[in-house]
Amino acid sequence: MILLDTSVLWAALRRRSPGPAESQVAQALSGLLATREHISVPGLVLQEVLSGIREALQFEKIKSIILGGYPIVLAETQDHLLAASILNGCARKGVAISSVDGLLAALAVNRNASLFTTDRDFARVSGLFPLKLLAIPKRGRESS
Repeated sequence: MILLDTSVLWAALRRRSPGPAESQVAQALSGLLATREHISVPGLVLQEVLSGIREALQFEKIKSIILGGYPIVLAETQDHLLAASILNGCARKGVAISSVDGLLAALAVNRNASLFTTDRDFARVSGLFPLKLLAIPKRGRESS
């Protein structure tokens, strides 16, 4: 199973004039869809992607694409518990991640799924926890 991160769906769905990096992500996603790999969207990613869309038609279009094309994975108690452990473990190692990213990592780990992301922060998490990544590097953004 592959879980899609917000960065991937933003690149594929929300950009009106995609640049080279967004086009690369969209092409990679299209390639994955062609393989018939089981691809899902975490509920919190659905929320993030839809948040801030001002135009009602655009909101409905993107919502329809996601809900019509991908199963939604909702977090359960064990996901929240692992997310807290991931956040605490990262903090002990000096790696700062958001609560949302901790929960996304936990969803992937608990389901033995790969997380498709362009967010390099997850590479740091994968060095500390058994998080599998399917990543396309974001251009112009270096990890520190």
